Amino acid sequence: MTDQDPIVPGPVEALREIGFWLERERAETHRVKAYRRAADIVARLSDAERVRHERAHSWQELAGIGPKTAAVIEQACAGTLPPYLADLRTAAKPIGVPGKPLRARLRGDLHTHSDWSDGGSPIVEMMSVAAALGHEYCALTDHSPRLTVANGLSADRLRRQLDVVAELNQRLSPFRILTGIEVDILDDGTLDQEAELLAELDIVVASVHSHLRADSATMTKRMVYAVANPNVDVLGHCTGRLVTGGRGTRPESSFDAEVVFEACKQYGTAVEINSRPERRDPPGRLIQLALATGCYFSVDTDAHAPGQLDWQGYGCERAVAHGVPAERVINTWPLADLLDWRTG
Repeated sequence: MTDQDPIVPGPVEALREIGFWLERERAETHRVKAYRRAADIVARLSDAERVRHERAHSWQELAGIGPKTAAVIEQACAGTLPPYLADLRTAAKPIGVPGKPLRARLRGDLHTHSDWSDGGSPIVEMMSVAAALGHEYCALTDHSPRLTVANGLSADRLRRQLDVVAELNQRLSPFRILTGIEVDILDDGTLDQEAELLAELDIVVASVHSHLRADSATMTKRMVYAVANPNVDVLGHCTGRLVTGGRGTRPESSFDAEVVFEACKQYGTAVEINSRPERRDPPGRLIQLALATGCYFSVDTDAHAPGQLDWQGYGCERAVAHGVPAERVINTWPLADLLDWRTG
């Protein structure tokens, strides 16, 4: 996924790469889906069916493939780099602060979603892109069951997902998919998944998704109880704010940040710097407070689509701006060190 790559992709790869660049640039969802849907349609064809449509130039006979996607398929089949893909590659701007020490030292991403919950792509596609971006590891953290709007995973579904991840890890090695979850912090601070199952996972991100307008004392107690849980590794998007985007805006939750961050320090829970442009969470003053408190951090994308996996630069930019050193960011660590810290 670089404009320096001279290899002309096949039609499926070209369509998916177009989807990647559109997602990365936050294009309208229907545009992204058109290219990803077309890629899936072509990928499902038999060799004989592909040859027939290629010879007959009949791609638009397939439901779900329109003039623009058919043109990309035709060009890729002819061994030509589709001009639209070439334009997207050329137009892509660096995100955040590429080349700076923190961005260069990141080894993985600890907060991502697949189509098992509210993500838009299969696990294998998300993780293959993560590997292509240079990650050594990436945590799959689909939602927990109470978040029904996000198709959260029951214990049984999560166990089935662990089997899928185990098989994919054999295929994608040496890249490593870390087993994980973004578990809901319930109203009383307990976690929305079986404790024994959480203990089996590589990474547990705990986040508040409900009753975000509770009073400060209630929210503080709720968050402290959660970060003190030995199964929790990362406190996700701690204020819950939304600053822009299609979902509108939302103010920060009210809580005693000094108390919460002190608990994160004491119980070894990293504070997430969420890279999503609509979140930018925590705000700068809280990043500085967490740093002064002595917390660790995790710079994560919270990606729900492959193109969003390249958003880490946004989080790095904010971390660098507020003086967070790379050694305090747990996903700059080698995998063995990260897992030792998680179980220590």
